[in-house]
Amino acid sequence: MTRLILIRHAESGWDDPFADDHARVLTTQGRQDAQALAPWLERGGFIPDVILCSDAARTIETMSKVFKSPLATPPCILEKMLYHASPDTILEQVRKRPEPSIAVVAHNPGIGMLADLLVSERPAHHRFLDYPSGAATAIDFDGPPVIGAGKLLGFVTPTDLV
Repeated sequence: MTRLILIRHAESGWDDPFADDHARVLTTQGRQDAQALAPWLERGGFIPDVILCSDAARTIETMSKVFKSPLATPPCILEKMLYHASPDTILEQVRKRPEPSIAVVAHNPGIGMLADLLVSERPAHHRFLDYPSGAATAIDFDGPPVIGAGKLLGFVTPTDLV
């Protein structure tokens, strides 16, 4: 059995149009949205054994706001390959892990496309296919993650948490 929690980084800013994309940080709203995701994960029992996180500033900041409890913070692996990764690359990184419950904090379009590819049935949520900033999906598999074989446990966006 494998559980995946796929999280797109929360809202980030373009305050400096000349800034390096990799170095962009969350907006105030993005920080609030990331913090609001933690109770949703806890209520659903979506607590990972490990976090795979893109090494971009906005994904690291999202991860630190979502998984902020010092007693329950799972280990985090910063993975350069997850920066703007394709669905195949993300899935390849997940399949290398032995843990039964894995969270991935990454970027669109890859993270949203992967969520859509993995679930056997899409949620009725009107934002699932565009996978907005701060969105999260929890998916269970009978074995390793396989395209189209995942059982959707939940999908949420920041506006759902208000």
